[in-house]
Amino acid sequence: MTAGGSEIRHGFPHLGTVRAAVTAVFRRLSYDTVSTFATSVPPVDVAFDDAEDIHLGAQRVARALVRHLRLPDARIVVSFREMEHAANVELTAGPEYFIELNERFRRHRRDIGAALAHEVMHVYLHRLDLAFPGTRDNEILTDTATAYLGAGWLLLDAYREHGPFSQKLGYLTPEEFGYVLAQRAEFFGEDPAPWFTSPQAYDAYTAGAARARQDARRPPLAAAGRLARLRYARDRRLARSAGLPGPGPETSDGYAFEGPAPLRVSFPCPACHQRIRVPVRGRFQARCGLCKTLLECDT
Repeated sequence: MTAGGSEIRHGFPHLGTVRAAVTAVFRRLSYDTVSTFATSVPPVDVAFDDAEDIHLGAQRVARALVRHLRLPDARIVVSFREMEHAANVELTAGPEYFIELNERFRRHRRDIGAALAHEVMHVYLHRLDLAFPGTRDNEILTDTATAYLGAGWLLLDAYREHGPFSQKLGYLTPEEFGYVLAQRAEFFGEDPAPWFTSPQAYDAYTAGAARARQDARRPPLAAAGRLARLRYARDRRLARSAGLPGPGPETSDGYAFEGPAPLRVSFPCPACHQRIRVPVRGRFQARCGLCKTLLECDT
C-alpha cells in the first residue's frame, strides 16, 4: 500500500506479468471453473457501516469473500496491528487462517474489503498450489487473479489521490487494475464501473479499458487498424520470401510467422493471452483452446 502522499506509479510497467497471470489462472482453473465467477462480489456484501463492530464486520466481509471464491468454510481470524504493509496472511495447512490488517484500517473501514480480498486470494492460490517465482511476480499474480475472479474492483476503488492524501492497495498500478477489470468485463459482460466510488479509480478503469481494446486490434485479428494491417502484410511477404525453417522473430504487435510451407502465424489470444497458432490462409474464425473465445482472423 502507498499512502501519506507517497508517489503512486502509473501506466503499464507490469503488463507482461499481468498477461502471464491471466493465462496461468485459465490453465490452472480451466475455462469451466473460471466461468463460474461471472458475477463479482456485490458492493452490499462488503459494505461497512460506521456503527458496526470492527472485528465482527471484518469477519463478515472475510466470510463473504471466502464464499465468493468457494473456499472451504474454514474460519478466518482477522486482527489489526501496526505494520509496514497493508495486510498479511498466515498460510498454513488450516483449518484456520489468520489475516492481519494494518491498524490504519480502523479509521478507513471502507477499504477493509479491498485489503481482505487480496489476502483471501492468497489463501485461494495457496490451496490451488498456483504461484509465480519471486515475491513481486507472485503479488502481481495475486492482484490479477483477484481482479479477474470478481473481487479486484475493490482494490481499484481503494485508489485515491486528493490533497495531501494518496492511497493505492496492491502491486498493480491503477491502470493495470483497470486493464484486468476491463478484460474481465469483456469476457463476462459485467461492467464494474457503477461500483466505483473513487473518481480516480474510474479514470484508471477507463485508461485500462482503452489499453485492453488495443489487444483486440492487433493483427492477424480482423479488427486490426489499417496501418497495422499494412505492417502485417509486409511481414508476411518477407516471411514467405525468406522460407523460414521454423519460428521467426516475434514482432512488436506480438505475432510471429512459422515455416516451412504452409506458412503459419502465432499470436496471443486477446482474452487469455495464450499463444494461438493458425495457418496463413485469409479470413476465418479461430477459437482459443484455453478460454474458448471465438476470434475473427484475417491472416
